[in-house]
Amino acid sequence: MPSKPLDDAYAEMADLILNISRLIRLRTPTGPEVVSLTPNERQVMRVVDLFPGSSPTQIAERTRLQRTNVSTALRGLEGKGMVVRSSAGGRSVAVTPTDLAVSNLQILRAEWSQHLSDALPGELADVRRCNELLSRLELNLTSGG
Repeated sequence: MPSKPLDDAYAEMADLILNISRLIRLRTPTGPEVVSLTPNERQVMRVVDLFPGSSPTQIAERTRLQRTNVSTALRGLEGKGMVVRSSAGGRSVAVTPTDLAVSNLQILRAEWSQHLSDALPGELADVRRCNELLSRLELNLTSGG
């Protein structure tokens, strides 16, 4: 199968997303007011935020992480007070974010918003259009698309 040209727009998008996420992560606040998460915990937490009540198996499917890595991340998140697991009937378990997780995310989002609005002043309409596209992309990728 022939490869796509190096100037492929989708590959460029992926490259930009990866680099921008690294740059944003470098500007993410640290300190006692923010709960620090490992990369796997961040992935799991994102799915729990998007799909509260997901089972560990569903989280593994959406993150594309091994089930054992999801279990390890969930134990870490529980230990940090970020998620709770509750019975969802029978042997099913539902994972939901805690108030601490909600508060933590609010702190992070406020900082990210400030950094990005400083970097892209006056471009709110374009940012909203970009958010719509990236939200669809994320949903498709976490839903098995």
